[in-house]
Amino acid sequence: MRYEIYVEDRDARFHCGAEQRLLHAMQAQGLGSIPVGCKGGGCGVCRVQITQGDYETRKMSRNHVSEAEEGQGIVLSCRVIPKSDLRLRLAPKAHQTTSESAA
Repeated sequence: MRYEIYVEDRDARFHCGAEQRLLHAMQAQGLGSIPVGCKGGGCGVCRVQITQGDYETRKMSRNHVSEAEEGQGIVLSCRVIPKSDLRLRLAPKAHQTTSESAA
């Protein structure tokens, strides 16, 4: 099974297999619709907001996607597997907080 993925703010489409991660599927097709970083959930560069469709996520760092953001459909595309056709848009990189003071 293959699903169509539509990137709203880039007016771009690509296909993703039922057990394939969004970012990997896009790259395998030679496309650059979503920014690419580490490809493993550690950098947060590939943040997107899914606006329509069903999906599942693999574990994501809360440094890059908070629970509240995830509830709004913001996810790391390298950690998402579609369960239907999806519509998404790019999301800005998270502001990381540190325990160090800015003295």
